Amino acid sequence: MTDAVAEREARRTAIILASSQAIVGSAAPIAISLGGLAGFYLLGADKSLATAPVTGFNVGVALGALPAAAIIKAFGQKNGFQLGTSITALGGLVATFALYQSAFWLFAFGLLIIGLGGAFVQQFRFAAADNAPPEFKARAISFVLAGGIITAILGPQIVIHTRELLAPVMFAGSFASILVLAAVGALILSFLRVRPHAASTHGADHAAARPLGKIVSQPRFIVGLGCAVGAYALMSFVMTGAPLAMVGCGFSPDDATLGISWHVMAMFGPSFFTGRLIHRFGVERIMAFGLMLLMLCGVVALSGIALWQFWSALILLGLGWNFGFIGATAMVAATYRPSEKGKVQGLHDFVLFGSVAFASLMSGAVYNAWGWEMLNWIIFPVTMVCFVALLVLRTRHGHIRAI
Repeated sequence: MTDAVAEREARRTAIILASSQAIVGSAAPIAISLGGLAGFYLLGADKSLATAPVTGFNVGVALGALPAAAIIKAFGQKNGFQLGTSITALGGLVATFALYQSAFWLFAFGLLIIGLGGAFVQQFRFAAADNAPPEFKARAISFVLAGGIITAILGPQIVIHTRELLAPVMFAGSFASILVLAAVGALILSFLRVRPHAASTHGADHAAARPLGKIVSQPRFIVGLGCAVGAYALMSFVMTGAPLAMVGCGFSPDDATLGISWHVMAMFGPSFFTGRLIHRFGVERIMAFGLMLLMLCGVVALSGIALWQFWSALILLGLGWNFGFIGATAMVAATYRPSEKGKVQGLHDFVLFGSVAFASLMSGAVYNAWGWEMLNWIIFPVTMVCFVALLVLRTRHGHIRAI
């Protein structure tokens, strides 16, 4: 296969995956923006567990990471991803039923199932990279995440127009709509065409798989995973508490939902050019820039509680996540061979979303105990740890190259 044909096929695959993510991925902002609010209304006097349903979603993504990677490897990307959309639809059904029953823990379980389906969506970015030539990998990841632009608009708009659709049961209509999103996403995936071992023809690709311990002990893998955890966990930590904080400050649920919409748009908007920036300036610099934006988010959030400050902080939070997370994903993707991808990607997402789940759970507890300000003060020590890790990698291991 010529380089031009390989890139064209990689681009086609990335566009299909991005389109499907744009639709079925909209389940995530629905779960995140409404999970805490619905949990707040379903609970009694003690609201400290209000964000537990959002935690359930993130736990589902973490628990589904290893099985999703194994299923995709065993049955192929098309079949594996379409199974994921079925799981997402089941989660939407369970969550809707739980709201009718006013069952808080069943609702949290429904979001956990949605998260299990989301674990397959998280594999989209790896699939795009795996089916791209080396020089196109970062751009392929960016292509897929760029589908989140539509997600950022579609998910919140579904919330606004359907949360009272099945009144008097608040929010049930929004979670019922997830079944439709899953069906459309599965239809788009039916056009996926991925040839075995299409990613590359380099001899190293066919080398025997190394032990997992050897792969994950590489400095670039450690720093890449650590920065991915830092960026994603911080994003989840602040974002999960933001709707509660906005409503607590007197703004409407629609204001909170639109804030999440701006946030998600900022998360995925730069993806059209993040890959090119990584190619031009290097992955470490782009990751460092993302960490700086996360710190700026904390500064803005701590400056006041006007609506523009909430929204501006959420936008900066999304931008910081984009540069930090795409950079970290590209760094990790350069540390393993195609024969190793299943186990490495599964472990990566298990650790990543396990940390994200913990962060979302602690968001509600920290907000309930110390308020919105403390959620944002925590940004600074976490980003500093990531900065130090990147500095050490650049100064001591700058000579390390991808395999």
